[in-house]
Amino acid sequence: MNHAKTFSLDEISVLAELPRRTVRYYIQCGLIDRPQGIGKGAFYSERHVEQLLLVRKWQLAGLSLERIGELLKQPDDGGPLPPSPRRAGTVEVWSHLVVADGIELTLEPGRAGLTPEQVRAFFRAVSQAYAQIHESENKE
Repeated sequence: MNHAKTFSLDEISVLAELPRRTVRYYIQCGLIDRPQGIGKGAFYSERHVEQLLLVRKWQLAGLSLERIGELLKQPDDGGPLPPSPRRAGTVEVWSHLVVADGIELTLEPGRAGLTPEQVRAFFRAVSQAYAQIHESENKE
């Protein structure tokens, strides 16, 4: 017989390295599914462990529980996390490149889905493209 592994609240808390109270709170918030059964007979499955670990991973990455809830409602296509909606009071870090007097480029790497190395490569390519355009105009 193929029996799926089940866990108690204590076991799932240890596996996810979270207090029991936090696990209950995540259930209340809808971040993880409710357990099967009621009261002391309630049990959790491997799916619950996966859900808890995902929530914990995103929280350690700096996402708010509100944002995690939004992400969990979206279909998982395996791609990068979509950027957070911009809200009043949101703090963002932007990269800024002054190409020349009057020509500036700004981008927010997280929303653009770029790593710091990709941002540097992009800025280098923009600077080189500008230099080529400026150089060809001076030859004419």
